[in-house]
Amino acid sequence: MRSSQLKAAIMALLFSFMCAPAVAQSPRDQVFKDDLLDNLVGEWKLVRKMQGRVTENVVKADWVLNHQFFRIQMRDIENPPAYEATVFIGWDPTEERYVVHWLDLFGGRSSQTLGYGTRNGNTIKFTFAYPDHPIVNTFSWNPETRTWNFLMQQKNPNKSWSVFAEDNLSRIGPAK
Repeated sequence: MRSSQLKAAIMALLFSFMCAPAVAQSPRDQVFKDDLLDNLVGEWKLVRKMQGRVTENVVKADWVLNHQFFRIQMRDIENPPAYEATVFIGWDPTEERYVVHWLDLFGGRSSQTLGYGTRNGNTIKFTFAYPDHPIVNTFSWNPETRTWNFLMQQKNPNKSWSVFAEDNLSRIGPAK
């Protein structure tokens, strides 16, 4: 390698090292902020209508992991709970969409599929592409009543969509 080529290579390398700190951000600088999800922070009573049954759940929602994820903890009021879940919602800035990790008492098999979401006004539509039964869960905020509705729909074997469950949330604790 000639000395002029070596000098150019060294200069390019030094330039890239000098520029890297200007464009790199630490995870602490990349905070996920969402004014819609902020309305869900706090404690809620959730009434679920599913397959002709009505159940009651308690929900706690907050920002966690340096504001990288929004966590929703839900469990029904039975002892022991018949249903319990922890949901983590994050933001993928590259794809410009929400990413959802839904972990519940059904275990690892059902939590393999990530959900992806898009926002439209006061709603976020999350899609979970399960191979045998895709599910769409639409979170809707009603600012007038300050309540939430989660509508879960699933695709049946005949390829039509039907309501799987509907959750209505009303605040029981102060927003935090």
